[in-house]
Amino acid sequence: MKCFRDALKTAKCWIVGHKLRTAVLGAVLLGVAPWPAKAQFVDPCCAIMAAGLATISSALQNVIGGGLNQIRGVDQSIQQFEQNTVWPQNLINEARALVGGLQGIFNQIQSLTQIRVNSATLPNSQQLEANLLSRNANQIGQTSSSYTALYGQIPTTTDASQQVRDMVDMTDAAAQDAMKRAIEIDALSDLELQAASQINQSIQSAAPGSAPIIEAQADAWVVRANAYTQAATADLMRLRAIDLANSSADIKTGATNTTNLRQQLMNLLQHN
Repeated sequence: MKCFRDALKTAKCWIVGHKLRTAVLGAVLLGVAPWPAKAQFVDPCCAIMAAGLATISSALQNVIGGGLNQIRGVDQSIQQFEQNTVWPQNLINEARALVGGLQGIFNQIQSLTQIRVNSATLPNSQQLEANLLSRNANQIGQTSSSYTALYGQIPTTTDASQQVRDMVDMTDAAAQDAMKRAIEIDALSDLELQAASQINQSIQSAAPGSAPIIEAQADAWVVRANAYTQAATADLMRLRAIDLANSSADIKTGATNTTNLRQQLMNLLQHN
């Protein structure tokens, strides 16, 4: 016991005399000394975190995962219904083949409309015929001059009565209107054929879902074509009306001339 006390006193004296060395030695011992580690399954924080992660994983797999699987099943059913019933691939291929055949027919129609049918042989008639068959709306302005060169001008006041001059003027106007309208309709028919060809080509490469859009465009062109047909029919009706009016005017003129001739004969008889 006395020896232990003497050792403690000696160590105390050494520490008091060597404070710096004692501090350095203590720091070294703290750095190299082993520290107790927390066990994973013993630490309460780790246990709570593991339980929470397990709960989240279970919820994702059983609750959310189950709902997603149901949604995926519904999507697959819809896709199969569309492929097998709504847009079956074999029918789409048949429709595209039909469109390809129709494109050939459109090309034949367009080539037929370009065949020249000019038949006039004299200069004035050839000029007017070329104008009428030009299928070019820019040629409409030259129709009146070509018409006058072929059919002549309105008689002067010294060559015909005002009634006759009015009838000739109206007949010429109706004829020229119909000719100009015919040029317009030819030009419109070319545009319609081009539009039909473009729509047909679009159908060949169109997705099934875009069919209603293309159908709406085709319907719009059908409405336009009907409008052009009605305009042509209106021109025919105007020509027929002018023809009937001229016939009526001829009868009226004949009746007037007969009345005038009777009056002149009566005047001659009275003078004699």
